[in-house]
Formats: sequence, C-alpha cells, structure tokens
Amino acid sequence: MSDRPVHGATVNYVAADTGGDVAQSGAIHSDAHTYSRSRPVVSLPHRAGVPPQQATAFQHRPRTTQLLEQVLGRGDAAVLAGSSWVRTGVVSGLGGVGKTQVALDYAERVWRGGEVGLWAWITAGSREAIVSSYARLASDLTGIEDPDPEHGARRLLAWLAATAERWLVVLDDVQNPADLRGLWPPATPTGRVVVTTRRRDAALRGNGRHLIGVDTFTPAEAEAYLHAALADQPALRDGAVKLAAELGHLPLALAQAGAYMLDRDLSCTDYLARWTDRRRNLESLFPEFDELPDEHRATVAATWSLSVEQANQLEPAGIAATLLEVASMLDPNGIPSDVFTAPPITDLLVQSTGRKLGAEQARDGLRCLHRLNLITVTPGTGQRTVRVHALVQRTTRDALPAERFVTVARAAADTLQRIWPEIERDAALGQVLRANTDALADAAGEHLWERYGHEVLFLAGNSLRGAGLVAEAKDYFRRLHITATQHLHPDHPDTLTTLGNLAALRGEAGDPAGAVAAFEELLADRLRVLGPDHPDTLGTRNNLARWRGESGDPAGAASAFEKLLADTSRVLGRDHPITLTARNNLAALRGEAGDPAGAVAAFEELLADRLRVLGPDHPDTLGTRNNLARWRGESGDPAGAASAFEKLLADRLRVLGPDHPDTLGTRNNLAFWRGESGDPAGAASAFEKLLADRLRVLGPDHPDTLGTRNNLARWQGDAGDPAGAVSAFEKLLTDTSRVLGRDHPSTLTTRGNLARWRGESGDPAGAAAAFEELLADRLRVLGPDHPDTLATRGNLARWRGESGDPAGAVSAFEKLLTDTSRVLGRDHPNTLTTRNNLAALRGKAGDPAGAVAAFEELLADRLRVLGPDHLDTLTTRNNLAALRGKAGDPAGAAAAFEELLADRLRVLGPDHPSTLATRGNLARWRGESGDPAGAIAAFEELLADRLRLLSPGHPDILTTHDVLAYWRDLSFEDPSS
Repeated sequence: MSDRPVHGATVNYVAADTGGDVAQSGAIHSDAHTYSRSRPVVSLPHRAGVPPQQATAFQHRPRTTQLLEQVLGRGDAAVLAGSSWVRTGVVSGLGGVGKTQVALDYAERVWRGGEVGLWAWITAGSREAIVSSYARLASDLTGIEDPDPEHGARRLLAWLAATAERWLVVLDDVQNPADLRGLWPPATPTGRVVVTTRRRDAALRGNGRHLIGVDTFTPAEAEAYLHAALADQPALRDGAVKLAAELGHLPLALAQAGAYMLDRDLSCTDYLARWTDRRRNLESLFPEFDELPDEHRATVAATWSLSVEQANQLEPAGIAATLLEVASMLDPNGIPSDVFTAPPITDLLVQSTGRKLGAEQARDGLRCLHRLNLITVTPGTGQRTVRVHALVQRTTRDALPAERFVTVARAAADTLQRIWPEIERDAALGQVLRANTDALADAAGEHLWERYGHEVLFLAGNSLRGAGLVAEAKDYFRRLHITATQHLHPDHPDTLTTLGNLAALRGEAGDPAGAVAAFEELLADRLRVLGPDHPDTLGTRNNLARWRGESGDPAGAASAFEKLLADTSRVLGRDHPITLTARNNLAALRGEAGDPAGAVAAFEELLADRLRVLGPDHPDTLGTRNNLARWRGESGDPAGAASAFEKLLADRLRVLGPDHPDTLGTRNNLAFWRGESGDPAGAASAFEKLLADRLRVLGPDHPDTLGTRNNLARWQGDAGDPAGAVSAFEKLLTDTSRVLGRDHPSTLTTRGNLARWRGESGDPAGAAAAFEELLADRLRVLGPDHPDTLATRGNLARWRGESGDPAGAVSAFEKLLTDTSRVLGRDHPNTLTTRNNLAALRGKAGDPAGAVAAFEELLADRLRVLGPDHLDTLTTRNNLAALRGKAGDPAGAAAAFEELLADRLRVLGPDHPSTLATRGNLARWRGESGDPAGAIAAFEELLADRLRLLSPGHPDILTTHDVLAYWRDLSFEDPSS
C-alpha cells in the first residue's frame, strides 16, 4: 500500500499541538499527537515533586545563602515580577558538602514567603528522570496527558516561558551537563532556577547561569552541627572541635559520624580514637547503608565512586583515577601541579592505561577531576596547586590494593624528590614541598623504608635546616631517627645519617659542646660499621672538627682538619666535595686561630678550585666567596670586604633570588662591613631595611631576624645613639631569652652588647656589673678557656677601669694576658688586643712612660703579625702618639699623628671615623705644642666635615664643638699667642 495520498482525497495537515481527539482522514504531515484529559488542572499556588527532608541538625550557612540570593533574588513580589534578571543559580561542590540542603533551605524560604505560585523540585540524576518529571508537571499544569515524555517536557518549558505566574524550579543532583541540553528552564522575568551538581564544567556557566561554589562547613558551623546532632546526649560532645577538624568539616561525614556515635554511645573523643587508628578502614567508621541518617543515598566511603567513574570517562579517558590516587598520598591543602606532570607520574599513567601519555594529558586529567569537584586546581598561569579533601584522599587510599598502594606511594616520593629544587629560591615552595613530604610519610609509612629511607625524607629535613628553622629541624630529625631505627637498624647508614643531622643541629641550636660529644659517639659507630675510609666516616670527622672549633678550641680543630684533609685527598681525591669542604673549614679556622691573612690566602686557593670543579654559581662557590670577603675584612681591609660582598650580593640575587637565606645573609655582611669601613649610619640604614625583609620572610623569632636586630642596635650606637642602642638591646634580650634560652650563645652575646652600650651611654659602673654577671654565666656554660669567656674578662676589666678603678683594671688585664697567651698564643689578635688595653690602662693609672714602652713593643708585633696597614696596627700607632704627648712630648705626638693621618687617608679615606679622629688628635697636639691658632683652624675644618657627615646631635660633633670652644677661649685669654 502506498504512503502517498490518493488523488482527490482529503489531506489533513496538523502542524501544531491540538487538544481533544484528532481523526486522520488522509496523510498527516509534521507531528501529531492524541491527548486525553485524564486529570483536572491543578490550581496555583502549587508544589510539585518530592524534596528530601531537611537535615535533622540543619545548619544555616549565611555566606552561601547570601550568594544564592544575590543571583536568584528574594523579596517583594512586584519587584520580582518586573525584574528582567536571568536568575539561574548552579550550586556546585564536592559530594557531601550539603548542596541539596542549601538549595532546599532557599526553596522553602521562597515558598513560605509566598514569592512563587509554582514550586517544583525535580530529582535530576539522569536525562530520563528530568524529562519524565517535566512531562508529569506539564500534565498537572495543563491537564493534558502526553504519551511522548520528550514532548511533554517541551510543553512544560513552553508553559514556563508564557506564564505570568512566578515560579521556582530546582534541579537536584545533575550528573552531566549534557542531560540538560534543550531542557534548561527558560529565562523569564518571573522564573528562578536552582541547579545542584557535583560538576563545574564550562557548559554550566554563561547564558545567565551563575556558578555558586559550596565548600565544607566553617569550623564554627561544624561544631554547631555536632552539638545539635548530639543534643539528646550532651556527654558525647566532648572533643567535638577536634573531631570536626579531623573530618575536614564535611557535612556528610559529620552527619554519618554523629549517627554512628549515637548508635554506639561513643563520645567525639572516643570516635576520634577509632578514626586515628590507621588499622581501621573508612567503611568501619560510618553507619552501614540501612543505618544512614537523613535519607542519605550513600555512605561516605561510597559517596565519590560515581564522581571518580565519571571523571575517568572524560577525555583523556582512564587517567583521572590514577591522578586522584597520587593526590591521595599528599598534602590535602596544596600539592604543586608539577607533581602530576613529572616523569614518575606520567610513567605511572602509562602503566595504568597502556597508552603513551605525557604532561599534557596529565594536565587535562587534573581538569577532569576539577570539573567533578574531586579536586580544586588554583587558577593562574604560574605554579598552580591542587587541593583535595582529606576524606576523598582516605577513601581513595582505602580502595587501593596493597601492591598498587606501594607503587603509587613510591611514585609520589620519587616525584617530590625530582621536583625539589637544588637551590630553594622560593621559601613558600619549600614549605609546600615539606608539607607534602610529611603527608606522604604519614600515609605511606613503612613503604618509604624498604632497604633504605627514601631520599625525599632527608630532603625535607635539610630544607628546614636551610631555611634556618633549627628547632623544627631538630624535632624532624629526632622523629626520623626513631622511624629509621624501627624500620631499618640502629647501625644502618641512614639511621646514622639522622644522628649526624641531630648532632649538627645541636650545635646550630647553641650547644657546640653537645655537638662535639654527639659527633664523637657517631664517629665511633661509623668507624665500627663503615671503617675509617668510608666517605660518611670522613664526613663525620669533618663535622667533629668544625664543632670543636665552635666550642672554643680553634687550634685543636685546625689540627684535626689538617689530618682529615690528608685522608680525604688520599681516599677521595683533591676535588671531592668532602675534601673541598675540609679545606674550607681549615681556612676558616686559620682565621679564627689568629691568622686572617693565612685564611685569605687559603680561601683564594680554594675559590680557584671550586670555580674549576663546581662553576661560578654553585652554592659552595658562592659560600667560598663569602668567606673570602669576610677574612679580607678581618685582615684589615674593610673597604675591600664591602666591595667583595657587593659583588657577591649581585650574584646571589641572580642565582638565588632576593628572599633566599644566603642572599639575606650577604646583605647582612655587606651592611656590617660598610659600617666597619667608616659608614655607621649607612650600616644602620641597611640593617633597618634588612630587618623588614627578614621579618617578612622569616618571621620575628627566627635566629637570623634576631641577629639582624643585634646588628642594627650596634650600628645605631656607633652612629651616635648609644641610648637607643641600650633600649634596642634590652628588647632584644627579652626576645632572645624567650626564643633561644638564657644560655644560648646569641643570648649571651646580646647581654655583652647591652652591657657595653650601657657603658658607652654613660654608665660604666652598670656596664662593669653587667659584665661581672655575664662572666659567671660564660664560665658556667663555656668554661674558663673559651674565647668568649676570655673576651668577657677583657670587657669587665675595661669597664672597671672606666668606672674609676684603673689599678684593678690593670691587674685584671695582666691576668687575662697570661691566659690569652696560653690559650690562643702570643700572636693571636685577641692577645694583641689585651696587650693594647693593658698598655692604655697603664697610662691612665699614672705610668705614661711604661705605657709608651708597652705600645712600642706592641706596635712592633702588630707590624710583624698584621702588617702596616691593618686597622689594629694603625690603632696602636694612634695610642702610642697620644701617650707620647701625655708623657710630655706634644711636638712628637703632633708629628706622629701627622704621619698616621697620611696613612689613614690612604687606607681608610677622608671620611672614615678613624681618619676624622686622627685629625682631631693632630689638631689637639698642634695646639698643645704651641700653635693654638693652627689648632683652631684644624678644628673648624673638622667640625665642618663632621657636620656634613653626621647627624647634628652626634657625640663627635658635640665633642668637636667643645674642644673648638676650649681653644678659642684659650686663644682669647692669651692674645700674644
């Protein structure tokens, strides 16, 4: 039979929807449907659909509600009716964050407020569910049954578009944006739409749709929820805050944990004990399916399985689940996105899929997880981070078979090790990597200790040390040693390595003697286990020698380094890093032992070798340049030291960046040597800027920050503000005592500086008393022969003399000279300084001739040991010239100061404080030798220069004013002169 119409017959064309019965008497073109009125039309206002019940302990969430109301509107019906807004709110978030409850709360308040005539709740888990619900609602509103649900759905959309009634449609739990293709409710002035979904695809945005992210409860909301859920048994609330935090404030987890506790009569504290027992899996910690509260559709353990499945089906298919497995091992608060594109992880993706995959596919896989709200990838073009809820992590880990768990954990560890920068330029990145290592160690446990401890565990501890976080590093390596002993063996090389780090950190925390004792024990173990020529044994000898020097035995340390250097050269070769490090330490100890020129020569040779072996930008090469610059300054060339540090700073800024601890350390050294080269005000200004940066980068309690405050206070005093220095040191002492302890070397140094500046500010007796107390503590902590103890004795003797007891001071310096000569040697700079102070006090005690003889002997030795241009040599010449004048030879004093001025101008420059002081002494002795007019002229010129260089209230300016007035008055009283 033909489908064509018969010629001459009637042809009925039905081109639109019709009501009632339609009889076909020929061919029908387009769609035609037969309807029957099977029910009456509902009257408005009308509620359609079955919403879920409100949670038993529902928590109002003001921030999310406010965002929803901003998008959808609330309030006066007339305003809403006349509004032209497109009000569609897409409520998106991780499964279990309470999206449905947020939507339900909004919808019920709109209904109770009489703001809509039609209220429809549609469970939107699939396209079929949406279509059938639409068709059923269309039938209710029109009274027309439609056998084709798709057509019925379109009828509803047409009704919504045409009606003047105000309406609200909630589409709950949309699984796929494609399910809404062609089914989005129309944009009308009278309608509002709420969509809840775990997705956040681009398809859910635009066209008047606003994505509203829902996060977990705030801590306060989570605590309030548990209190409400356990209201019938308040005794169970104990520990609610800690439990809420442990559950990540996730509403679903809190609800199911609450039900579990009520059913088993467990307090929050009791439940938390079960939760932290890693032997329990997640399923055993929540109710079974038929025990779930609030009509939950899935347990926590099963909540995200569908989302993972959907993410894994998105292109590139098959990799999202593997990436989530990796994320489950790391820090939930922030994983560097580079982790997921590193070769160990892309290799894991290849193993999982059998396909050739790389970084590009891994990045796309992360976006698949992001679209399903299983992770959050921070936006931006720089280093992105990935956040994932801790419960998603635990669920993922619990589902991993044992062999797969080990594979993923070790891949994550290999990746962290691979992306860890050799030089940590970015302090924030270092902190993130350490946090991820801690999380991995906690999750993976023994699997990172198979035969050896994974290298990333040691990288994290060394990162703490490199950042100057000594206390944190000590605690970290103490825990690592316990773990290594449990999983390996007390004599395992990695266990011994943790002991080496602990020993070094003892010294860095202010206990050099404890470091020596610990390294002696470690050396015995390494000799027994590894033998004398093993690199680790040689490295331990290096550390032991270093801390011997730090504990007050530089000569013994130097001897140990010389023997070590012979052995490392024989066993490892002259270019091995351990050999070069031994040479570095030996050079430094030469300087500490009183041979700064020898230290300079040794560091120059070492620098040449490190440049050849390591290159110019290696941290050890830069460190050698730092040491060389320092000892140039110590050997009498502060300007050269400042210049060298200036060049080093430029390279450290380029290689390490501005916030690296070594860069900040170089700025510290540059500021110090600027001050030593004659610019105390510039040094103070530089330290002030450095302090601001160290506070920002390191925080107020970091040892380097405290050290910067120490240097700033010192140079403030040298720049002419001794009272300000006293105040700054008093505040610093409070903080160093609190942070480091009263016996820490830095705390003792601060006490010494405070005592000194008390004396400089006009309280010599107070300074002497403070040094007396400090000496008692240094004797107790360091012993009688430590260089710092000897230095404190020198300061005490000095201020005793300044406070009116020159004879007692002479006696104290004579005893000190005996001890410094014995401990440090007759040519050590500290021994020579003690002789200088003793000679000066002899002059003050009434023996100028004896003082002159002592200074002449000292000058000969300083010329021999230090050379003619060393600052200490020039200082001795200054003192000798002054004593000649006081001994009755003003002309000889003037001549000596004239010669000294020429050398100080050449060595230090015209504006150095010592050069200016020499000009003052020369002017005085010119006057004393019979030329008051010459003295006046010289002091006038000196005053002009000091006014140019110093602040108006500087003590040197006031002194110059007074001396100039004296000579002017003297010249006025004796006109003949």
